[in-house]
Amino acid sequence: MSPIQGVYCPNIVPYNADRSINEAELERMTEWLVEKGISGLYPNGSTGEFIRLSFEERLRVVEIMARANRGRVPILAGAAEANIDLVLEAARRYADLGCRAISVTGPYYYKVKPESVEYYFREIAAKSPIDVVLYNIPQFSNEITVESVQRLALDCPRIVGIKDSSRDMPRFLNTLHAVKPQRPDFAVLVGCEEILFPTLMMGGDGGTIATSGVVPEVVMRLYKSFLKGDFDTCRDIQLKLLDIINVMLQAGNFPDGFRSGVELRGFKTGEPRQPLGPTDGKTVEQAREVIACLLADCGFSEAARYCRRHQGARTGPKTFNRLDVESIVREVIRDL
Repeated sequence: MSPIQGVYCPNIVPYNADRSINEAELERMTEWLVEKGISGLYPNGSTGEFIRLSFEERLRVVEIMARANRGRVPILAGAAEANIDLVLEAARRYADLGCRAISVTGPYYYKVKPESVEYYFREIAAKSPIDVVLYNIPQFSNEITVESVQRLALDCPRIVGIKDSSRDMPRFLNTLHAVKPQRPDFAVLVGCEEILFPTLMMGGDGGTIATSGVVPEVVMRLYKSFLKGDFDTCRDIQLKLLDIINVMLQAGNFPDGFRSGVELRGFKTGEPRQPLGPTDGKTVEQAREVIACLLADCGFSEAARYCRRHQGARTGPKTFNRLDVESIVREVIRDL
């Protein structure tokens, strides 16, 4: 099996008016992501609100995306179920669909001892028909300690990597140091784009990057520039991604900001499963305009009409900066 590396997209799930899954739009989104050159797909991640879907809906999401993908890129399917039996049932179903691996968090809701977390994964690894990627996200589940990761990596061939969303750079480096010298093929992925470039520089294999569902072209340019050794471009893109994700994270409830970003790229995302509070709608709308301007500045003309600053450029005199000129030129070229 090919190593797990590059940028995997944890996509949002679009909904119909009745909050059921908009299957046609999910299929169209999958096709778009593959066409934009994403390294792999990551359904049922946090950005996909897996916890707000039923087990059958999670299976259906992967089924739809696997069908639309047609084997073009690998799929790392989220299988963070509430107990081992459901994890293994999901593993069997996703293996049948041709997924590359499953991603599994530590047990959640109940607090359990580190030793129990480790043996939870040992049992999954012993019985899973598909490769397993550990998913460390201590904000929402029991932490998988670095010591446990090292033992699991060395003892369990079925466990092929880890996705670390702890936002802890020292921990990420310690994981690399503990595992890579003894098992170089073990994938160490980052789950937050704020440190994508730094983790690549230190030997990371890529990441599951939520903004890749909004600006896949930009995130993939960073990754490809890294492979070419063009670190100046990587640095510039990394800082631009900070602007985008900081706004999206602050918009309403997670992942409302990402849903707004995807909608600005031309998709019908529908109403979120988590109802908006009295002030959330206004917050999301304000963030949407800022996101639109950031996307317009990156050259995505479809978002420019939602940015008042860019609208003003058509109605009155303005001093143009380089990003404005690039955006206008790209829009003209696209129209031609």
